[in-house]
Amino acid sequence: MTDVLDQSEVDALLAAVDSGAVQNEASSSSSPQVFGQYGKGQVEVQVYDFKRPERVSKDQMRALEALHEGFGRNFGAALSGYLRTIIEVSVAHIEQLTYSEFIHSLPNPTCFNLLKAEQLDGQLCLEISPLIIYPIIDRLLGGSNADLFIPQRPLTQIEQRLVQRITDRATHHLSEAWTNLTPCTFTVQDFESNPQLVQIVPPNETVVVVGFELKMGNRAGTMSLCIPYNVIEPIMSLLAAQNWFSYQRKGGHDDHAKKLVRNVSNAPVEMRCFLAKTSIKMNDLLSLQVGDVITTDKACTSEAVIQIEGRNKFLGHVGQFRGGRAVRITRVTQEAPDSAPAETKGDRP
Repeated sequence: MTDVLDQSEVDALLAAVDSGAVQNEASSSSSPQVFGQYGKGQVEVQVYDFKRPERVSKDQMRALEALHEGFGRNFGAALSGYLRTIIEVSVAHIEQLTYSEFIHSLPNPTCFNLLKAEQLDGQLCLEISPLIIYPIIDRLLGGSNADLFIPQRPLTQIEQRLVQRITDRATHHLSEAWTNLTPCTFTVQDFESNPQLVQIVPPNETVVVVGFELKMGNRAGTMSLCIPYNVIEPIMSLLAAQNWFSYQRKGGHDDHAKKLVRNVSNAPVEMRCFLAKTSIKMNDLLSLQVGDVITTDKACTSEAVIQIEGRNKFLGHVGQFRGGRAVRITRVTQEAPDSAPAETKGDRP
């Protein structure tokens, strides 16, 4: 049975609270206490900021991270081939912030680009740190990056034109990565050196920031991609873990097949038509003259063999069309008839 306090004990407890004795004793505890049906225990308390609600779930954040890891690999390979040196691009972190927190975390001046896709609502921000953008510019101009000084100034017009070649490759591979999720084509809409002058969403709007790390030799820098929530809100259902991987496999296979058909459809192939074949003696071959007739055992009404790249593919009849020789295809064949040569890659009819 629990003890019941009488009135004198209640008065003494209230007096202790007023004097601060109970408060000091409670504050000396290292962790908060909870009382319930299971007795006294410890609970873990986490701070939750109502100004920064987590509007993107952890599964969706993992899907975005996987998507941009592929973008980083392709972008790094493209930069390595373009700059003739090894450049590593990897995802360093991905987190949810407010737009004001993202803007205030960037240096000033910096390389700040606004990206736009007609298929999506809103704009994205792509920021590249001066610590890596100036070594890239120096590399493009033939420098060695040995003793490179990083200036604290905005990019000049010539430097912006050089950086545009880098951002064009970034938007190209970013569009390819996002195509697995939704068809879109990103382009650089504007450039700004002071990020605080750009206001694409309200300051308290939730954004997803994907941080990349770029390494080029002994130089390293960061690149940040800011995705406002209103841009990805219409496609949030596709970012679920199970839907994302299944959609990626299906969409990637279909896109690969379409690209393969598109590339192969314009490839030139060699087509030959064989009328007949026969054999003659070497003396007869050496004595052939203009006007001589070579006879074969094949009837004139028989079908001619049509080969594609040395393989028998069709049968048809030889005729005339608009003043020139032509062959009308009658059927498709997979086996070579007796009248067709077995191996004729080196023959000329």
